[in-house]
Amino acid sequence: MNIGIYVIPCVLLIILLTALIKRVAVFESFLEGARAGIGSVFKIAPSIIGLVCAVTMLRSSGLLDAVISLLSPVLEPLGFPAELTPLALVRPVSGSGALAVLDDIYRSFGADSFIGKAASVMMGSTETTFYAIAVYYGSVGISKTRHTVPSALMADFTGMAAAVLSVRLLG
Repeated sequence: MNIGIYVIPCVLLIILLTALIKRVAVFESFLEGARAGIGSVFKIAPSIIGLVCAVTMLRSSGLLDAVISLLSPVLEPLGFPAELTPLALVRPVSGSGALAVLDDIYRSFGADSFIGKAASVMMGSTETTFYAIAVYYGSVGISKTRHTVPSALMADFTGMAAAVLSVRLLG
């Protein structure tokens, strides 16, 4: 029996029952939340548009390929495969760009290869740092990120190194 098909209807039923017990106007609360969500979209749209534009220009200009060719000789002796360098560079900036790179890795090496497994773990253990900062900080009007960017990039770096190491040890 597949209980997964019952999870969402059960959650919705629990929400509705809780609202009835607490005498909450469900539809009005939903509309209020939707209005607030639309307001947030308009607040963060400029940040997202700028970020997408920057990523597109970076990929189209060939600068990303140049940076990859410079970093690969340094990363290879450290045990970080050159084939993962494009994913490591794109992932903190763009989720959709990282998915495109991941798809390319799967096509080139296969999902069950060491490179494919390491790329999968890397995707799951890192974040689109600049996108997340743009969205979350932009939605509340914070313009100075201070220690957020260095800390988040260190977390991404740790996730990338741990992805390669864990697949090498466990994979």
